[in-house]
Amino acid sequence: MKNTIIALALVASTVTLTACTQTERGTAIGAASGAIIGGVVTGRAGGALVGAAVGGAAGYLIARSDRSGYCIYRDRYGRRYEARCR
Repeated sequence: MKNTIIALALVASTVTLTACTQTERGTAIGAASGAIIGGVVTGRAGGALVGAAVGGAAGYLIARSDRSGYCIYRDRYGRRYEARCR
């Protein structure tokens, strides 16, 4: 029963995210993933709430870093950095 509810929630969230921007999608996916992980790890609603907050913030920052006109490069030491595309 739980698996069916989870599957339906995933399908519903996928359908509703089609009209969102990339940043909104990243935030929603991060929050949902964080809530699931936080709830499973702690077994409490508080853990799910903290996981949703942390995941949402991380998803927002990751999605927002994808700026148009900028590319991600690596220097000779393997460190990543963002600069205008060549």
